[in-house]
Amino acid sequence: MNFYIVIPAHNEADSIGDTLNSLVHQTLLPKKIVVVNDHSSDDTPKIVEEFSKSHNFIELVNLTSSNEHLPGTKIINAFYKGYDTLDEAYDVICKYDADLIFPLNYLESLANHFNKSPKLGMAAGVCYIENDGQWVLEDLTGKDHIRGALKAYRKDCFLEIGKLKRTMGWDTIDELLAKFYGWNFFADDTLHVKHLKPTGASYNKAAKHLQGEAMYKMRYGLILTTISALKLSVKKKSFNYFRDYIAGYLKAFKDKPEFTVTSEEGKYIRNYRWKGILKKLY
Repeated sequence: MNFYIVIPAHNEADSIGDTLNSLVHQTLLPKKIVVVNDHSSDDTPKIVEEFSKSHNFIELVNLTSSNEHLPGTKIINAFYKGYDTLDEAYDVICKYDADLIFPLNYLESLANHFNKSPKLGMAAGVCYIENDGQWVLEDLTGKDHIRGALKAYRKDCFLEIGKLKRTMGWDTIDELLAKFYGWNFFADDTLHVKHLKPTGASYNKAAKHLQGEAMYKMRYGLILTTISALKLSVKKKSFNYFRDYIAGYLKAFKDKPEFTVTSEEGKYIRNYRWKGILKKLY
């Protein structure tokens, strides 16, 4: 099974070496790794170039963009910069962050999952963060969600869902669309991936407002958006997340940006979310 990996990287000199080192020592090696140096001002490109000298499946691609750290559009634009350099000979395409350390059997384990289940569209491990010298689960979402930091897609699923959306919330949209088209996804909680930078650590207020905008563009509606905002605020232990989430949604409701899903897909997404909420309640 051929794994192609694209890694967007902006000023990741303190972690990209660890990420690449864990990937070049996999029991199942990837066929290609493309690291997209997204306007870094540190030694990120130099570190990648050193790895590429001794591993011919690693390639560096440079991209000039904004220095502002915004999830969503910036990250996916960088992903496509790398993806567009690849051929079509992949079985699994991966979008990985540049601050992860993978267990050495990681890709082999994912390949086993994909081979066992033809309708498995996405698979991944789970993220752990360091807390007081101990690696603990980064518990931001349930086990029914694969983190955006470590997405791996079966080729047919990736193409059927229309690849990745250039918007905040892309890593939720992909799973909901996969469900819509009959694909499954699986997070293997035996595969512990070390996440060196906790999610959201460098997000600014504009990025947090984009969360609410993403809910509008996914056709969630105000009630579902409010529930999602409350859930995030509780997990983050800050009311600011709720405030920013709702502010972003209301601004989008006023400005009317283009939806990222069709009306039919949006209806499915709302029904799917409500079923999940009601199941937890009852």
